[in-house]
Amino acid sequence: MQATFDVTTPRPGPGSIEVHPLTVHIGAELRNVNLADVARDDDLFAQLKTLLLQHKVLFLRDQDISRAEHVALAERFGQLEDHPVAGSDPEHPGLVRIYKDLDSPAEHYENAYHCDATWREAPPMGCVLRCVETPPVGGDTIWVNMAQAYQRLPRDVKERIEGLRARHSIEASFGANMPIEQRLALHQRFPDAEHPVVRTHPETGEKVLFVNAFTTHFTNFHTPANVRFGFDYSPGGGELLHYLIRQAAVPEYQVRWRWTPNSFAIWDNRCTQHYAVQDYWPAVRKMERAGVIGEKTF
Repeated sequence: MQATFDVTTPRPGPGSIEVHPLTVHIGAELRNVNLADVARDDDLFAQLKTLLLQHKVLFLRDQDISRAEHVALAERFGQLEDHPVAGSDPEHPGLVRIYKDLDSPAEHYENAYHCDATWREAPPMGCVLRCVETPPVGGDTIWVNMAQAYQRLPRDVKERIEGLRARHSIEASFGANMPIEQRLALHQRFPDAEHPVVRTHPETGEKVLFVNAFTTHFTNFHTPANVRFGFDYSPGGGELLHYLIRQAAVPEYQVRWRWTPNSFAIWDNRCTQHYAVQDYWPAVRKMERAGVIGEKTF
């Protein structure tokens, strides 16, 4: 059963947490709560987890907590995962450094709508992201409610994509700028993962449109029902996939967050996509992200 929530008006959350929805469909800013306390307190964490399922991405400002407290909070959701390309903090494995500076003007892995690490067989459950240093202007991040994107699809499209599955590739994204030997080694470590095009959220029961910038092609599109002639194989499936991926760009499904130092975003990676706007180079933007290991999508 699909979960439904009323998010139209700001209101106090459970206990002392103040909850201020930022849009109708996604995102809320939390106030009057310290994330270090959430990491230690079962009741506060339970409240935050409920709010995350409700709003899909939560934002907080002025959270001057340590890296150890950042990691401790993320580990309340589950075990952390490392990243094969981005570097981690040496003292805190799983706390991935996403540092954009003068030496990385050509690295544009984030400026596409994507769901983190869907090239894994079990993509992350969610992430806890902290802003360490932000440009004077620019460098915002956009999140998208992909359950809403699915819900608003035309009925005939929903019928057409029911049961479809798709491949997701690290080789075609992070590996694209590598020498061929390094790229092939990356592919050998992380073979393309296959996921349903429509995923069911394991906790809310919502149906989620689950294709993004890591998705390369459908794996079971080429059937007699879809292909009248051989020519239909590539453009038919490809055009449908591109149409689905473009749904993330619909503003009505989005929330946009302007970073400040020590601001945090906590998001449910199973039902959202995000886009890190790279409009700030040569200014510097430094973020630190703890990603939580997720479930297989089946």
